Amino acid sequence: MQKIIQEDSNLRSFFDYLYIEKGLSQNTVQAYETDILSFLNWLTKTPNINYLNLKEDNINKYIAYLFKSKLKSSSVNRKISSLKSLYLYLIKKNILKNSPISEVITPKKEKYLPSSMSEDEVDRLLKSPDTSNKIEKRDKAMIEMLYATGMRISELVNLKLTDVDLQRCVAKVFGKGKKERLIPFGEAALEALSDYISDRDKSVSKEIFLSNRGKKLSRVAFWQRIKIYLIRENLKNSISPHTLRHAFATHLLNRGADLRSVQLLLGHSDLSTTQIYTHIAKQRLSEVLKKHHPRG
Repeated sequence: MQKIIQEDSNLRSFFDYLYIEKGLSQNTVQAYETDILSFLNWLTKTPNINYLNLKEDNINKYIAYLFKSKLKSSSVNRKISSLKSLYLYLIKKNILKNSPISEVITPKKEKYLPSSMSEDEVDRLLKSPDTSNKIEKRDKAMIEMLYATGMRISELVNLKLTDVDLQRCVAKVFGKGKKERLIPFGEAALEALSDYISDRDKSVSKEIFLSNRGKKLSRVAFWQRIKIYLIRENLKNSISPHTLRHAFATHLLNRGADLRSVQLLLGHSDLSTTQIYTHIAKQRLSEVLKKHHPRG
């Protein structure tokens, strides 16, 4: 935690509140810290102003600064949302009477379609790891599980041996806000996972997927591994581990799954978050129609 937070009891208690009372993950709390610290650093350039005495006009100037810094509206909205949470907390604790950000109009969100992969691209990626190699056997299991379940990369690397029932082919996942959900997976993922676990080194780590040193594999380390297979298979470099989550949702919808089921599998609290994948599915159907219909 940065020095500026350590020296401020209001900020320390706010981040403790996010982690302990709201049950947000460490990654999410760190994102809040990053957003709020960038705002506080910007404030230091304005004399006689701190986060407890600023006005709405200061917030609007900060938003203008963010756009001048070439941030997308989605990133600006996230930073403003973090600040709103901070000021709501300060009001709740009677540290402030009014929020300088309550009347601020947030930028309109851009329409964003997540990048996905075709079924053929996924198949090539899944077949790329050489399972005679111990590390690639682990990677194969991880990629299979990502595509089979649609779980987030953070959920995958935190998956523990006790979270997976190999008999029933079900994984217990703790998502955002530590919400628990059960996700079934198929035979291909079961085979790859069982193969890896049977060959997995003994470790004090409870997590399934281990690094060379026998510790939990990090998200960054796994992304570096994915890059190897993208280059090997000559796949587009815009693909990331999260793209497999998008592919999972899109391919299910393309094959007739209902939106509510996909929402539950992805762990989205709001159906509107899942609906974005229907646009990709419709786009794909439109391309098929144009390509194959005699009057397309």
